[in-house]
Amino acid sequence: MRVAIAILSSVFLLQSPAFAQDRVDVDDLAHHPIKADFASGGQLELHIRSAEIRIVGSDEDEVRVSAGGRRGSDSSDIRARFEHFDRSGKLLVNGGPDGEVTITVQVPKHSDLAIRIFAGDVEIRDIKGNKNVDLGAGNLTIGVGDAGDYFHVDASVTTGNIEAAPFGESHGGMFRSFEKSGNGRYKLVAHVGAGNLRLTN
Repeated sequence: MRVAIAILSSVFLLQSPAFAQDRVDVDDLAHHPIKADFASGGQLELHIRSAEIRIVGSDEDEVRVSAGGRRGSDSSDIRARFEHFDRSGKLLVNGGPDGEVTITVQVPKHSDLAIRIFAGDVEIRDIKGNKNVDLGAGNLTIGVGDAGDYFHVDASVTTGNIEAAPFGESHGGMFRSFEKSGNGRYKLVAHVGAGNLRLTN
């Protein structure tokens, strides 16, 4: 029996790193911003409600998330959860009013990002790393930095426009896309369902 318990304890200890090391939950993000330690070079998965969204890189080893309403809208019930694992993190932001919301997410500038947003006006800038971004509807602007930093780029819109000056691409209409390969270290995948995709330096 003791042997069985010891084996089960060992298995649990081996598996425990799969659980979140740190978790922050807030029910009123507008008045209780999130601030959590997160090392540079990690992987972040972001699921964010429809809004005006700014995702920016910084020199700090931390994730910060804040929200607010505009034009007097009530944003006191925006909920957020951030879970920190070993070298990865997951952010979920939902709830709040139907519109007039601004959400700002600050991450280490060296981060790999996987981002899913239903709709909004989204800007991503000052981040070096792999980026996989899907926006259902709206406008998506990504500051890619040096085009030579990427080994693969896959950009597409179902309906709308693509403007990607760093890669010499401009397309408009239905089912527009382009792919590029290079000698860099990062991969960029960006898709907008209905709207506009802009890649800038």
